Amino acid sequence: MTNQHTIAAPAAVSGIGLHTGVKVNLRLCPAPANTGIVFRRTDLEGFIIEAQSRNVARVSYATSLMKKGVLISTTEHLLSALAGQDVDNVLVEIDNLELPILDGSARPFVELITKAGIRRQRARRSFIRILKPVEVVDGMRRIAVYPAEVFRVTYRIAFPHPLIGVQSIEFASGSSNYATEIAPARTFGFLEELEMLRKNSLIRGGSLENAVVLDRQGVINPEGLRFPDEFCRHKLLDLIGDFSLLGHPLIGHVVAERAGHAMHAQLVSRLLREKNSWKLVSSPEVAAKAIPQPAPVLATSGSRELIPMVNSE
Repeated sequence: MTNQHTIAAPAAVSGIGLHTGVKVNLRLCPAPANTGIVFRRTDLEGFIIEAQSRNVARVSYATSLMKKGVLISTTEHLLSALAGQDVDNVLVEIDNLELPILDGSARPFVELITKAGIRRQRARRSFIRILKPVEVVDGMRRIAVYPAEVFRVTYRIAFPHPLIGVQSIEFASGSSNYATEIAPARTFGFLEELEMLRKNSLIRGGSLENAVVLDRQGVINPEGLRFPDEFCRHKLLDLIGDFSLLGHPLIGHVVAERAGHAMHAQLVSRLLREKNSWKLVSSPEVAAKAIPQPAPVLATSGSRELIPMVNSE
C-alpha cells in the first residue's frame, strides 16, 4: 500500500489482561495521517504513550510501553494486527494497564479492525529500507535483518518438547495472508512453568481460553491446535508487532532463531541507532524497486539445519 491508512470508524472490545488478570475496555479510534499508533489511558486523564521503540519498558513475557512512569502492557498482539492489516494511524483508548488478551492471538483484533473498516488517507507512507545487515547474537539465539525488496521474515524455534521440536516459517508481504495464516496463532506456555510464572506476578489472567498450554505429553486444550506449527506462527506474529515499534514499515528480510520479545526489541533499538544501515524511502521508491517474490513455504517442522546467518560486522 502506497498511502497511509487509518480505521474508518471507532470499534471497541473488552476482556482481561493475560498477566494482570485485570478487566479492561479497549477502543480503536481513527487518527490523522502521520499520527502513528498512539495509546491513551482514559483512566489516567487521557495520558498518551506513543507506540515507539523509545517507550519500550519490559520485554520478558510481553512487550510493555512506559512513559513518565505510566505503563501499558502486552501490546504486541494489537500492534501485530494493525501492522498486518496495513493500518498506520490509530488512537487506542484503554482504561487499565494491560491490553485484553482475548483468545491469545491477533485474530480478534483483526476482526475488530475489519468491523471498523479501513480508510485510505492522502499522505504517502514512508518505509525503512535496509541497506546493510544488522545482527544481534546471544549464544544460540540470534536475530538479524538483511536488505530485501519487500518485508520478509524467516523464523525458527526449537523447544525440547515432543509436540514442538524444531519448527520454521517464512512470511512475505504481498504473497502471504496475515489474517488467515498468522493472526489466529495463539500464545503458548508450559504447565510445569505455571507456578513459577504466577509467583512472579505473571499470567494471572491465563486460561485454556486464551493460551495453548502444554504438559509433558502434549496440548491440554480440548480443541487442540489451530495449526501443526502454531507455536512458530505465534512467534512470527509477535515479531511483526514488535517491529512496528520502528515507527515505519520495514523493507528488509528479518531472520530470527530462538529469539523472542527481548531480542526483537534489541534489534529494533540497534537499527534505530545505526542510521547508516538503512534509509527512509517513499512509497513510489518502494513500488519502483519491488520485485515479485516466490511463494513462501509457510511451515517446515523437524529440520535440524540452522538458518543461515551473515555476520554484520
